[in-house]
Amino acid sequence: MSTVALPRPLVILGLAGIAPQAFCLMMVLHGGEDRWTALAAACCYAALILSFLGGLWWMAGMLAGVKEAWFHVLAVVPSLIGWAMLLPWCVGAPWPRPELMTLGLLILASPLADRALARHVQWPAGWQRLRLMMATGLGLLTMAIGLLA
Repeated sequence: MSTVALPRPLVILGLAGIAPQAFCLMMVLHGGEDRWTALAAACCYAALILSFLGGLWWMAGMLAGVKEAWFHVLAVVPSLIGWAMLLPWCVGAPWPRPELMTLGLLILASPLADRALARHVQWPAGWQRLRLMMATGLGLLTMAIGLLA
């Protein structure tokens, strides 16, 4: 399965979504006073993307007419988890290693949700391959940042 069937801008822009996390990793490795900003930005970006994925699943399921409750839960939970991963920062609790690791693991596993939805949703040819590449890149980078936090 390749991404050739997808429009080239979609593939390029989709993979470019890994760049912010790569930049954050470089900033964390560089150290200095920007390290904390990079950790916070990495956590916020991962939470944002996780929430975005839930929205994508919601719309794809709606367009496909999926009515089962599991689908609605699957689509809403990523936003709630993203919010929960940012909450410790808001209240001054120790942060962000466990949150980055959790977000990274969930992003890494997110193509499993795409696969579950594929029984109900007709994804474009090449979509699941692109999602696997994007999720692997972003998930691993997020976890690497978490290990360095």
